[in-house]
Amino acid sequence: MAVARTKSAKDRPSYRCTECGWTTVKWLGRCPECQAWGTVEEYGAPAVRTTAVGRVSTPALPIGQIDVRTATARSTGVDELDRVLGGGLVPGAVVLVAGEPGVGKSTLLLDVAAKAAGPEHRTLYVTGEESASQVRLRADRIKAIDDNLYLAAETDLSAVLGHLDAVKPSLLILDSVQTVASPEIDGAPGGMAQVREVAGALIRTSKERGMSTLLVGHVTKDGAIAGPRLLEHLVDVVLSFEGDRHARLRLVRGVKNRYGTTDEVGCFELHDEGITGLADPSGLFLTRRDQPVPGTCLTVTLEGRRPLVAEVQALTVDSQIPSPRRTTSGLETSRVSMMLAVLEQRGRISALGKRDIYSATVGGVKLSEPAADLAIALALASAASDTPLPTNLVAIGEVGLAGEVRRVTGVQRRLAEAYRLGFTHALVPTDPGKIPAGMKVTEVADMGAALSVLPRRGRADAPQDGKDRR
Repeated sequence: MAVARTKSAKDRPSYRCTECGWTTVKWLGRCPECQAWGTVEEYGAPAVRTTAVGRVSTPALPIGQIDVRTATARSTGVDELDRVLGGGLVPGAVVLVAGEPGVGKSTLLLDVAAKAAGPEHRTLYVTGEESASQVRLRADRIKAIDDNLYLAAETDLSAVLGHLDAVKPSLLILDSVQTVASPEIDGAPGGMAQVREVAGALIRTSKERGMSTLLVGHVTKDGAIAGPRLLEHLVDVVLSFEGDRHARLRLVRGVKNRYGTTDEVGCFELHDEGITGLADPSGLFLTRRDQPVPGTCLTVTLEGRRPLVAEVQALTVDSQIPSPRRTTSGLETSRVSMMLAVLEQRGRISALGKRDIYSATVGGVKLSEPAADLAIALALASAASDTPLPTNLVAIGEVGLAGEVRRVTGVQRRLAEAYRLGFTHALVPTDPGKIPAGMKVTEVADMGAALSVLPRRGRADAPQDGKDRR
């Protein structure tokens, strides 16, 4: 009599989620642990292993005896990028630069590659998205030609590692990590397993060689970095490249930085000849006029620790449809709607509800912090009454639903930047602290006091209410 042979647990296939590591004995289309689709793959039953004690590569030392000279940052040649990185690139550091298509990532990194190259510091630029001739054309356009800058077009990880052995660079730039694949790993380039393997191999090589590495990463339609979240944990620095493709301004923000702060923001201007850093970008966000125009108000926003003077514009017209339009550009629609409600209820401006309202910023800057509330409200009130605000006026403050003007951080730095650019009158919340000498500051506690700066016809451009300080 034949005895049926049962399948042992060792022969039974197992399945694991490549995103979070959850395991199961049967395939599922969606991982119940991390809720990711299509990440459950067959990998075989795990074998029970123990790790024996091995030989240490370097002995442990007291932390005070560790040599820090090998971790000294080297300048990239681009001051604005050095500001965000915390002084430059540290040998062995791996930096992930992510941004939307066409924002200027490749242009900036090609400029960095040329400026960082030197007789003692070779740079290897590996492109997986373009041919070598296409990158050379861009290099000619932005004048990024150097004898110590090496260029290769590869999509195979083993070939990239071979170029590292041949060139022995001090800086590697890979554009992009989603286009390179390892033949040892199943899956298409850009998949989670491939991105994890490519990034892990390059990180290990960077640490062993003391080579700085810049990885270009794609973003999803939601603006998040594509690929496994583990990629952001593995690298040392994560930079976000932001900007409207219809505007000249580009911002580089530090999302993660093991070698410095994430409060710094780098400002760049994209033009036909390439991309250049802007040490003083406030001029991009202002419109200089001889006469004041209704519906405009200036504010000072903080991008990281850098104060920037920006202009808010508003326009109100009679609506031709039952539901008036509410259009914003560079401003959060929800905050503009809140300011409209506060003006109507607390400021007693009833004409806004039945009019089309358009609000925008100048120069492509995006204002999302609450400190711009007061400027938005005054621009809307000025447009509704068709009355311009006083010249050389900036407004700083958060506006609450009760109509109160709340204090914000960095008021002194904001006022100093406004005064440096020639603005002599400011509306701020109460108790602003030390103010620049020669600047007139009016403290306002609520929207009623703030709206009093709107001059009547023929009245002098000076606030009637509120507390003045000089």
